[in-house]
Amino acid sequence: MKVAIIGAGWAGMAAAIGASQAGHSVTVLEAARTLGGRARAVAATNTDGSALTLDNGQHILIGAYQECQRLMRVVGVDPQAAMLRVPLSLKFPDGTGLQLSDLAPPWDALFGITFAKGWTVHERFALLQRASLWRIRGFQCKSGESVADLCAGLPPKLLQEFIDPLCISALNTVAAESSGRVFLRVLKDSLFSGKGGSNMLLPRVDLSELFPAAAGRWLRAKGHHVLPGYRVQNVRRLQPGEESGTWAVDEVGFDAVVLATPAHESARLVALAADSCNSGTTSMYDWARRAQSLEFAAIATVYASTANRESAGLKAPVLALRSQVNRPAQFVFDREHLGGPAGLLAFVVSAFEGSRDELSEQVLLQAREQLGLADLRHVQTVVEKRATFKCTPDLVRPSMQIAPGLFACADFVDGPYPATLEGAVLQGTAAAQLLGA
Repeated sequence: MKVAIIGAGWAGMAAAIGASQAGHSVTVLEAARTLGGRARAVAATNTDGSALTLDNGQHILIGAYQECQRLMRVVGVDPQAAMLRVPLSLKFPDGTGLQLSDLAPPWDALFGITFAKGWTVHERFALLQRASLWRIRGFQCKSGESVADLCAGLPPKLLQEFIDPLCISALNTVAAESSGRVFLRVLKDSLFSGKGGSNMLLPRVDLSELFPAAAGRWLRAKGHHVLPGYRVQNVRRLQPGEESGTWAVDEVGFDAVVLATPAHESARLVALAADSCNSGTTSMYDWARRAQSLEFAAIATVYASTANRESAGLKAPVLALRSQVNRPAQFVFDREHLGGPAGLLAFVVSAFEGSRDELSEQVLLQAREQLGLADLRHVQTVVEKRATFKCTPDLVRPSMQIAPGLFACADFVDGPYPATLEGAVLQGTAAAQLLGA
C-alpha cells in the first residue's frame, strides 16, 4: 500500500516504522522543520552567547515504556546509552520525600514508602493501606471517580507531596479533575510491571535525537519519504475514474492516510475529508467534533543558568519542588547530570496558566527560596500551549478508525493511557497494524 502519515511526532514516526515493516510505501508529511511534534529539540542561546540545544519540554520516560524502547532499538538508538536510569524519586531539596528502591515490585514501593523521609508513621501507614486497597481491587474504580475521590481521607501532606506531584506529572491535570481510572492504570503498569518498571528514564540527548530524528533517517535509508516543513492543506476521498488509491492528500493519491497531528488539526482534515465523501459522513463529522471538543492544558519549561559551579549542581538529576500560587514549578532538572552544560537547570510547570513573563520571574524566585540559588539567569521559557489533553473522568476520546483507509493515531485517540510518549507510540504502532486489516 501507499501510505501517507501526516505528522512526524512520536506517534506518527511509530506508525511510519510499523507501516514500513509491514511492507508499505510510506510518505511522512510534517508541518514543522524539526521532527518530534510536542517532544522535540529547540535551538536556544545560553547566557554567555553560546548556542544551546534544549527541548520544548522536559520529558521523563519510565522503565515500563517498553514500546518506546523497542522502537528506539529498531532505529539504532540504544536506550541504555541515550537515557539515564534512576529509581523513581519524589524527593525535595531538603531531603524529605519518597524514593523507591531498585527492588522488584511490590518491595520497591513498600521499602520506599516505609523509609520516606519527613513523613510520620501515620502518614506512611495510610499510604501503604490505600495502595494495598487499590491493588486488591485490581487497580479499578467506579466510573466518574477522580484522583481526588480515590485519595479522599489521606493526610494532607501525602496529597501535597506525593499524590498531587505524581498526578500532575502523569496526567498533566490536577487531582480534582483527573480520571481515577487512568491514574490507577498508570500506577499499575509502572509500579507492578516488573523490576525496573517504575525507574525514571531521563534523556541524555535531545528529544528529537532520542527517537523521531533517528526514525526519519531510518525511513529514508529504506527508501521512504520524510518531508519536514510541509503543511498538508487538504485530504479528500478520490472519486471513481481518478488516479489509483482511496484518498488524496493535496491531490496526491494514497491507499491509506494516518493522521498523527494535534486534535484541532486532525479535526480540520477530517472535516475536509468528510466534505469530499458522498456517503457515510455523519460519523466523520462526529469524529471531528469530538476531537475539536477536547480540552487541553499547557506545560511550561523555564530554563535558567548560573555560572557559579559550586552552587549550580543539584544533589540529584531531578528534584520535586513545593508548588503553590506564584511558585509554580513542580520539578527541577539538572541538565549537567544529563550531559548538558554545567549550571543549566530546567524547571517544569505542568497545567500552566498565566503569563510567560510572570512565570519566569516566579520560577527564579522559587529557585532562590527552595534551592538557595540567587544568581540564576533566565535562558529561555518554552510554553507548549496544547501539550496534553485534560484527562478527566469519563472522557470520551475519538476512535482510531475514522473511515475506510483513514486512521488517527495521536495520543488523544481512545486508549488506556494519558498523553504520554508511550501512549503516543502505542497508538502509532496500533494504527500501522490496522492498515492491512
